[in-house]
Amino acid sequence: MILASQSPRRMDLLKLITVDFQVKPTYIDETLILGESADIYVRRLAKLKAITASRAGGFKEIVIGADTTVSVSGVVLNKPTDRVDFLDMMDRLSNSTHQVFTGICVVCNDRTLLQVVKTDVTFRELLLHERLAYWDTGEPFDKAGGYAIQGLAARFVKSIHGSYTNVIGLPLVELEAMLYDVS
Repeated sequence: MILASQSPRRMDLLKLITVDFQVKPTYIDETLILGESADIYVRRLAKLKAITASRAGGFKEIVIGADTTVSVSGVVLNKPTDRVDFLDMMDRLSNSTHQVFTGICVVCNDRTLLQVVKTDVTFRELLLHERLAYWDTGEPFDKAGGYAIQGLAARFVKSIHGSYTNVIGLPLVELEAMLYDVS
């Protein structure tokens, strides 16, 4: 099995299903297309990652591609580019419900399975000093939506409806069912 991602969080989550996998990250253009919705965006990137990794290695193994993003009121929030971008994200997330979307693509030989999982997350009100202190930890730098639910931002979460592992970056229930379908 091949994981087409270098995300340490995805690796840790996949280890909960199997330890028998290799990591073969792909380097693709992850630019959001103008007008593209969050669910279409992650679906496109997950498929592109899985197919690119499968073709590049000529793998006969199962290849898993995944991509996660956050959307609030239809605005896609990827990884923050700088502190100003991060503070804008936190302003949008504060005291509101947002959606976390993860696209998963499983490729095996001539079969391609593709799914998008959505989880609703509600944040409590975030004060400016909390936002700044969180930024200063360095945790938000490489996270979709600028936060890690399994990390220090857990204290911001008022409620969650849906898959917790989806918010981390790899919805395990859905992935395990897809892996069963291709085996």
